[in-house]
Amino acid sequence: MKPSRRIVGLLAVLLVLGLSGVGIYYRIRGARDGEAAGGPGAGGEPPGTADSTFDADMPIPVEGAAVVKDTLVLSVTAAGEAASFRSTVLRAQVAGLVRAVHVRENAPATTGQLLLEIDSTEYQLSLQEAQASYARAEATYREQLVFDERIADAAVRAERERNARARSGLDGAQATVQRAEFNLARTRVKAPFAGRIANVRVVPGQYVSAGDELVTVQQMDPLEVEVQVLEAEIGFIAPGRRATLSFAAFPGETFTGVVESINPVVDQKTRTARVSVSIRNPQARLLPGMYARVALAAQRLPDRLLVPRTAIQERDDKNLVFVFEGDGDTGLAKWRYVTTGLQNESLVEILENPETELVQPGEIVLVGGHQTLVHDARVRLTRDSRAEGGRPQ
Repeated sequence: MKPSRRIVGLLAVLLVLGLSGVGIYYRIRGARDGEAAGGPGAGGEPPGTADSTFDADMPIPVEGAAVVKDTLVLSVTAAGEAASFRSTVLRAQVAGLVRAVHVRENAPATTGQLLLEIDSTEYQLSLQEAQASYARAEATYREQLVFDERIADAAVRAERERNARARSGLDGAQATVQRAEFNLARTRVKAPFAGRIANVRVVPGQYVSAGDELVTVQQMDPLEVEVQVLEAEIGFIAPGRRATLSFAAFPGETFTGVVESINPVVDQKTRTARVSVSIRNPQARLLPGMYARVALAAQRLPDRLLVPRTAIQERDDKNLVFVFEGDGDTGLAKWRYVTTGLQNESLVEILENPETELVQPGEIVLVGGHQTLVHDARVRLTRDSRAEGGRPQ
């Protein structure tokens, strides 16, 4: 008796399912055997991590810095604004039309340089009139004393001379001439000191009255930065101490200044005292009004074991550094757990502790390209680890 088609089809389906189950079983068993032998997935790093993209035999580019034993300078930080030590607003001292403006804003000016001129015609005429009046008064004065040389008594002659000067108006005429000369000179506005021009308020042809603002002159070198320092920290600061400044206008760049003065009065509301810092500015790059962050050198702690702050890493709630060991530029990165102490903006003190290790002056600690290293990683010292394809930071 021949089997029906339905039975044959059912047997074929069961055969296919059986063969598939056998294949899956052997694949699972093979994967387990591979894990037991320590293959991929047996506790190693999964494919595609950052470490898998680096050849283990290739030294990793890193940056290093020497451990030093030096003075640790602790700083007091504060914020302030740059300002000119000397700044003056020049105002018109006489009225008239502005005839010429010889400077532009931000132009340098020397002491006594002519900045602008006010029309002087009226003041020249006033001077000529005053000189004529003086000449008439002088003639009258001399006429009254024409025969006084014959008087023998010196006291009498002196008295007659005083009377003649009063009656002739010679003294008043002389004062009028001096005033006219003074007003004429005021039509020429000059720089009182060397600096830079700011806030030019007038243009040629403009009429100005006495007291109107004309132009501002600001001394640009040195500049002053005033900061407010807390009462508790003011005792650590002294005139002549170094100051490090950074400006928002120049990110990543630092400038050096000196503590110029400390106000002896503490503000009752803020409990701070004003500290003035001077900073050289020969190229006039820094401008009055620029915002600055200031670090004032305060305590100086000598003979401290120091490493750069970028050398310190934290793993498992412990601080460590990678120390370079090798010949030349190629070697191994050895990590050491360390105990840190005081620190400033760039350096960290390493303290002795029986539970951690020390570094020694002259040893090289890694400060760049070392964030993902492991102990005994092969490394190569370079100046710029990122430029040479170092590990991601």
